[in-house]
Amino acid sequence: MLDRLRQERPLLSPAEQRVADYVLDNPQTVMRAAVADIARQAGVSQPTVIRFCRRMGCQGLPDFKLSLAGTLASETGQGTPYVHSAVDPGDDTATIMCKLFDSAATAMRATRDALSVPAMEAAIAMLTEARRIEFYGLGNSGIIAADAQHKFFRLGIPSVAYTDSHTQVMAAAILQPGDCVVALSQSGRSPELLDAAEVARSSGATVIALTTPGSPLARLADVSIGIETPEDTASFSPMLSRLLTLAVIDVLTVGVALRLGPDAVCRMEQAKRSLQEKRLKLR
Repeated sequence: MLDRLRQERPLLSPAEQRVADYVLDNPQTVMRAAVADIARQAGVSQPTVIRFCRRMGCQGLPDFKLSLAGTLASETGQGTPYVHSAVDPGDDTATIMCKLFDSAATAMRATRDALSVPAMEAAIAMLTEARRIEFYGLGNSGIIAADAQHKFFRLGIPSVAYTDSHTQVMAAAILQPGDCVVALSQSGRSPELLDAAEVARSSGATVIALTTPGSPLARLADVSIGIETPEDTASFSPMLSRLLTLAVIDVLTVGVALRLGPDAVCRMEQAKRSLQEKRLKLR
């Protein structure tokens, strides 16, 4: 929560920034404080404190305190710390299981707390209103792009995934206003993907980036969803970035489906029924 608060502080109003500064400077005190106490110390009104909590994705101060408590427990070692342990050649099966599952679980939790809710909401709105969605990714990100397309086309939104850099640029050149590109890159520094994203914007399409915060791709996109992982490039390293990006895509898919309403549910059910005849009948 504290990392996310630092990230979103520039997006807050001046009054909400005063609340954010007080929380960042006095997190333990906030855990024991009432709304009136926080408002007085931050020099704002009580409704501002409530609005601040809601801007951070919480229902109110009690909900905000729960999220903050998880962060403080992790940082003080009294909760589940952020663990990322690279697998060693001598590890046995039990150790490998523990390292991979623990790394994935703690990375998921940390990413959830760090995600920008306003950015996620903006991306969901863009995807819901898009005439066509194109997913661009290279290498490992290309596999994620294909998975994303597999989810979105079932919502009835025309969508395609391109994993070849030449095809991406050609496709981007013929996009139109109302179209949306989702560019996926762990580093955010792939020249080919950056080129395709620039061409897409020149064509009038909007660009959503799922990438490392502050990267060139993040700066280029209309909306950037930051996904930061302590990826270890050594052998046997688990691909946490892939798991986290897939989870973010799931959130975007569900968010779009809920906005589209019953029509999206109907389309997904139709797609599911179409597969029943493809399966072996059990005797």
